[in-house]
Amino acid sequence: MPLDQQHEQDRNEMSFFDHITELRTHLLRSALAIAVVGIVCFLNKDFVFNTLIFGPRSPDFITYRLLCKFSHWSGAGEVMCFTPPVFNLITRQLGEVLMQHMYVSFWLGVIGAFPFIFWEFWKFVRPGLLDTERKAVRGVVAICTFLFLLGVSFGYFIIAPFSISFLAGYTLEGLEVSPTLDSYVTYMTMFTLPTGLIFEMPILAYFLAKIGLIGPSLLRNQRRQAIIIILIVAAIITPPDVVSQLLVTFPLYGLYEISILVVARVHRKREKALKAAEEKSRQLTAYEED
Repeated sequence: MPLDQQHEQDRNEMSFFDHITELRTHLLRSALAIAVVGIVCFLNKDFVFNTLIFGPRSPDFITYRLLCKFSHWSGAGEVMCFTPPVFNLITRQLGEVLMQHMYVSFWLGVIGAFPFIFWEFWKFVRPGLLDTERKAVRGVVAICTFLFLLGVSFGYFIIAPFSISFLAGYTLEGLEVSPTLDSYVTYMTMFTLPTGLIFEMPILAYFLAKIGLIGPSLLRNQRRQAIIIILIVAAIITPPDVVSQLLVTFPLYGLYEISILVVARVHRKREKALKAAEEKSRQLTAYEED
């Protein structure tokens, strides 16, 4: 018997506390991966802050440059050429820089170690699945990782530049915008991590459809309610400006439509399997009667 099959057979014979022990092992490995990536980020403070975190507030950020080039290429002139207003970041508490440095390093560790974290989670769950279920979700680690990183990238390169430009430029006469480092880092976190998780919507829809909790007709009939929920979610994870909310709303609605297609495909396969099972049952019944 291959080692993998032997390991899975042993997993099926494990007690509840043995499963808890193995889960702890996977969690410790994931925590170690986060720590390793986080330490690397912590040791590269200048790159992490000056290039990554402070990037969207720089006029040379790639999003501003590409939009301006596209504007000129499309014949729109300077219509889409804009840069964020100049503003200074300040700290009000002793140790704020150190705390934010650790905070940023931790979340970058989570993002960087996400493929390994999900792989550890998948190794824990996989032995409890049937062979047909494993084949059905083949490549799930790669797909989930791609969607998560796509969502984080969308938040970083699209939501963050527009939101920072709007919020930094929204002021009153006689006031100078000087946000704290804590508020800036909090917004950058809010722009990226929740968006990465929300982009996992099609995967969630797939598993819910797989266990029969949702179907394509349900999602199609609930489009209006879904739009309202998407608008609420967009309002929660973005600053209180219309531009940022629309930048999140349109991709989320697109993901909702993709989820409908995914659920419809699962539903068709499910119906086909049920019909095949019923036909086989009828044939067995007819054979026994004969």
